[in-house]
Amino acid sequence: MKIINDFLASVLPYTEWVMLFLIIGGGLFLVFYSKLLPYRYFKHAIAITAGKYDNPDDPGEVSHLQALSSAVAATVGLGNISGVAIAIYLGGPGVVFWIWVTALVGMCIKFYSCSLAIMFRGHDSEGNLQGGPMYYITKGMGMKAKPLAVFFCLAGLFGVLPAFTVNQFTQTIMGVVQPNENIALLGDFNWKLGIGIVLSIITSFVIFGGLKKIAKVATAIVPFMVLVYLVAVIYIMVINAGQVFPSLKLIFVEAFNFKTAVQGGLWGLIIIGIRRAVFSNESGVGNAPMYHGQSKTNEPIQEGLVAMLGPFIDTIVVCTLTAIVILLSGAHLEAENNGITMTLIAFEKSLYGVGDILLMVVVAAFALSTLFTYSYYGTKCLSFLTNAKIGKYYNHIYILSITFAAVASVDLVVNLIDLSFALMVIPNMIAVLYLAPKVNQAMKIYFLKVKDGRA
Repeated sequence: MKIINDFLASVLPYTEWVMLFLIIGGGLFLVFYSKLLPYRYFKHAIAITAGKYDNPDDPGEVSHLQALSSAVAATVGLGNISGVAIAIYLGGPGVVFWIWVTALVGMCIKFYSCSLAIMFRGHDSEGNLQGGPMYYITKGMGMKAKPLAVFFCLAGLFGVLPAFTVNQFTQTIMGVVQPNENIALLGDFNWKLGIGIVLSIITSFVIFGGLKKIAKVATAIVPFMVLVYLVAVIYIMVINAGQVFPSLKLIFVEAFNFKTAVQGGLWGLIIIGIRRAVFSNESGVGNAPMYHGQSKTNEPIQEGLVAMLGPFIDTIVVCTLTAIVILLSGAHLEAENNGITMTLIAFEKSLYGVGDILLMVVVAAFALSTLFTYSYYGTKCLSFLTNAKIGKYYNHIYILSITFAAVASVDLVVNLIDLSFALMVIPNMIAVLYLAPKVNQAMKIYFLKVKDGRA
């Protein structure tokens, strides 16, 4: 594991420039190229998600709400709870500001990529309707671009492994339950291995049920778990009302800390923010278009608007609330706490010593919904590389990786996902930027329809 981690850590710096150029540079280009239109139709996006424009006769497998819930289930989760803590641990409170900037830009990237997912849908070897980067690359850019689609799918096979989720969930159980002290002295490795095996068994029951089952489970779990988490966080903020404004001020002050900039740390701070925001909401990575491509709609722009809500819910709302709780509790000042441990301490301190138990329950729900949804992405990548029959075998690799992730170190897991996501960003963002004019054409037509009341 150490050899693998050293290799990943040595390669990562080279991908940072690519991510900055494509996610921030490409994203800012899309923001201005769209003339801010997607943001201006935010209210309309909510109405579409609520089902106001649903047509049961449209092609596709799942509703707008189910597609958004499934995509958000894969992103609202441990990236928001421990990803923010890792970012603050590595870069201090100021990193949160750069997470916000990346998320706002990410909303526009999601709009374009998920519009394309509907615009250029294809069929797999079994004749089922499919969407995602591999289809808008080959159908939108032509078969000459197929190597880009293959590259995306190969990186995707690793990027969608449930490594981070399993690792942080295992860390949560070890930290809260403390099984060696409270159950039996089996040693950390054996307990982690046991947790990994149990998670593998639970996940296998759901993912072998197919997409509709995943969508139903995700739609049922996601709104409830987000609500419980938000209520707990808002309660902590209310009882510590005097600390909320100073915590927000700290984020802005540290983001533009002159001393940090002089010492050369500002670039590192921005990169950490981009990395964690990309991990949190997956804008530009290309995962969400695979789910949104299954939506029951003939209107690409509608799906783009629905998808745009993902980064807003996921990063602007959930990540911000997590960061405020960490900062007002002072958990970030205890140097040895990385990942989920920092958030657990923040909750325990703030909620009468039982906050960590509540967080463990929420994390369990987040972790399971993420485990259920991510397998679908890998299946689609392998199906594109081979065929739909072979693609289903990805689930077996996925199940086995859960046990490995439970015993791996947090550094190895974070580096593996960061590198895979960075590699997925390259072909996906090239395609999104190349095909952006087609989305703009569709946008003009659609927004005229909305104004005329014909949408």
